[in-house]
Amino acid sequence: MNPSIIGMKQKTILLLAAFILTAMITACSGDSSNTPDSGVEGKVIIGPVCPVIQQGEDCSDRPYQATLTVNDPNGRKIVQVEADQDGQFKIPLEPGNYILVPESKGLMVPFASQQPFTVTEGNYTQLTIAYDSGIR
Repeated sequence: MNPSIIGMKQKTILLLAAFILTAMITACSGDSSNTPDSGVEGKVIIGPVCPVIQQGEDCSDRPYQATLTVNDPNGRKIVQVEADQDGQFKIPLEPGNYILVPESKGLMVPFASQQPFTVTEGNYTQLTIAYDSGIR
C-alpha cells in the first residue's frame, strides 16, 4: 500500500478523534455561559394540616410539591417548574423583576398568593411559598 495513503488515513483518524474528544469534553463540562448565576430559590409549604390541633400532635406546616410559574412584570410566562417532594425549588433567572405564581390543582384550594421578587446579579433570591390547605 502507498505510504502517503496510510499517512492520510492516520491524519484523518487523529483529526476525527480530536474532534470527538473536544465534543465530549464540552458536553461533560457543560457550557455555563448560557446559565445565569442568579435566580430564585426556596421552599413551598402547606398548612394547616390538621382540622383540630390536639396536644402532642404535630400539625406544623408540611413541604408541598407544587407547580410554580415565573412571569415577567407584564404577565408573560418565563418558565414553569415543579418543586421537589421536599418542597424545594431553584430557578436560574437573569437579573430583573419577576412575579412568582403558585399554581393550584383544584378550583380554590390549596391556594397561595403571587409574590413579586427581584433577582440581582450573582444572587439567588430566597422565597417561601405558603399554600393554604383550606382545612379549618
